[in-house]
Amino acid sequence: MTDIAGKMEVVADADALAQRAAEIIAERLKTAKAPFRLVLSGGSTPRAAYQLLAGRDIDWSCAELFFSDERFVPPDHPDSNYRMVRETLLAGPDVTPRKLLAIPTDGTPQSAADRYDETLRQQYGASQLEPGVPLFHLTLLGLGDDGHTASLLPGQPVLQERERWAALVPEGRGEPRITLTYPALNSSELIIFLVSGAAKRDALAQARGGALPAGGLKPMGEVLWLVDAEAAGEEDQGYGF
Repeated sequence: MTDIAGKMEVVADADALAQRAAEIIAERLKTAKAPFRLVLSGGSTPRAAYQLLAGRDIDWSCAELFFSDERFVPPDHPDSNYRMVRETLLAGPDVTPRKLLAIPTDGTPQSAADRYDETLRQQYGASQLEPGVPLFHLTLLGLGDDGHTASLLPGQPVLQERERWAALVPEGRGEPRITLTYPALNSSELIIFLVSGAAKRDALAQARGGALPAGGLKPMGEVLWLVDAEAAGEEDQGYGF
């Protein structure tokens, strides 16, 4: 297992952060073989990266797109992560992924979580995760001011979940959420955290030290923190690893 600290790359601002994230994803896709399982995150920084990717000439035919979490709202709701991805990344004329596997938000929240959990196992081709065989090849994650990532929210029972790959988070926010769990996220070849703004500085330091929900990850692969100068703090403004 990888030390959660991982590597940190500091860039000037949120725009540079989105550009760097898009660059890394594009580079990985150039050499990827099907299926390349990519986990998409919600939030403003990924949105900008998706807009950049939508305008690039990239072959997406090997990519299978998943979601780190989703609010239990209709797919056309303003707060839907799926809607955000559809209106940014998927709006690109050349973005035609092999598969798009959005988290369902019909039926009941629990049935939706159950269905996504089963979808993940079907795509992986086994009911149990195997050491050295990642579920995901690249996972994008954000970091909340309170240290949450995906919808692994502080104080919620989902933090103790070790069997399911997708689980319901019924409380902790205004609406139920469905999230990938620690076991699923840990089974990633590369995790990229996108962190922007001075408000994230304390959460960043604690998460890299193994605290907070984000710090509870124990990935099998690499971890890269893409951080802007405000989030990194003055001592880290040399920009680089």
